[in-house]
Amino acid sequence: MTIEIRMPALSPTMEKGTLAKWLVAEGDIVESGTILAEIETDKATMEYESIDDGVVGKILVPEGTEDVAVGTLIAVLLEDGEEAAALENISSEATSEKTETSVAVATPEAPAVKAPVAAPDPVPPTGNRVFSSPLARRIAANKGIDIADIPGSGPHGRVIKRDVEGFVPVAKAVSAGPAAAEGDAPYTEVKLGNMRKTIAKRLTESKQTVPHFYLGVDIELDNLLAARKELNNLSDAYKISVNDFIIRASALALIKVPEANVQFGGDVMRHYGRADISVAVAIPGGLITPVIRGAELKGLRQISDETKMLAKKARDGKLMPEEYSGGTFSISNLGMMGIKQFQAVINPPQAAILAVGSGEQRAVIKDGKVTAATVMSVNLACDHRAIDGAVGAEFLGAIKTFLEHPSTMLL
Repeated sequence: MTIEIRMPALSPTMEKGTLAKWLVAEGDIVESGTILAEIETDKATMEYESIDDGVVGKILVPEGTEDVAVGTLIAVLLEDGEEAAALENISSEATSEKTETSVAVATPEAPAVKAPVAAPDPVPPTGNRVFSSPLARRIAANKGIDIADIPGSGPHGRVIKRDVEGFVPVAKAVSAGPAAAEGDAPYTEVKLGNMRKTIAKRLTESKQTVPHFYLGVDIELDNLLAARKELNNLSDAYKISVNDFIIRASALALIKVPEANVQFGGDVMRHYGRADISVAVAIPGGLITPVIRGAELKGLRQISDETKMLAKKARDGKLMPEEYSGGTFSISNLGMMGIKQFQAVINPPQAAILAVGSGEQRAVIKDGKVTAATVMSVNLACDHRAIDGAVGAEFLGAIKTFLEHPSTMLL
């Protein structure tokens, strides 16, 4: 009996994907663990691994095909001894069913160490086909660059990472049409990658469907900065950041004010008993939010190590879906970029996000006297369907207390 290979859902938000490259060809023998293809999702380029044994009987979706719906039949394997005649009635018709008869495992893009069938060595490009490494294609897609425009310096003209990073696209003026006013500025059009399309869709839905309200507060950081300096002077094995304190303070505040650790679910309200903090990380082509799970139970050093590890994996495109899915609350910190304050957009289905600005020396009044203090402005965006103003204020006040008196995070 033939084994159907269907387009998998490789991330929680994935509805469609790009079949970037087939690593097998019709007639190839595959075994469990063979990497079949590379698939570009809305988050990263992932490898599609089979757990079935067989022979590639027919490839139904050619590589490079965009917007392939999850559940689409993309290939068929023949079992041992099965004749090719079994493929006569197989076509790409009616492939929108999402029932998968062949289970596949997604792994982040990395060299296949256990695949018995390796991709053939690159050969000189012919026709319109461009040979390139998976990393080069992902970087090019994130930058909106057509890989075909990049000269390759690898073996046999293969496009590799350094080629993409050193490539400077030539701006092409595009006419705005015959009705355009004289003197309109020239522009270039850059094709959107899957990640940017998903960000645009989800954040548009958020602003259109989620009733946002915003609360802001100023937080004095002098005690925190002194504690951070003391901790970092104790050892060279770690380096605690202000953001690590903010993650821990937010997690503790969610436990202290559990009414804020919720998500709106239509006719139900989901209350969480654990603080899973999503941390926004900027990567080429967009951003992604890896999750620090159970942050209220973790110390500053553990939070620091985990945040650095996840941020590196995010920038390398190697995050697993379970490392960026879920989360009960988000933090977006632009303070290190010199932004004084801003308002962030809620990431559904979460009910709140904290926008963190930079700390700066400001004049404050204490005991009737003007003095200098390091002050940071933060803004909390809340989903009013799930969090009322008083709850949001109490939650933000708890964060302020923890950060202004960092010793309270030890209680």
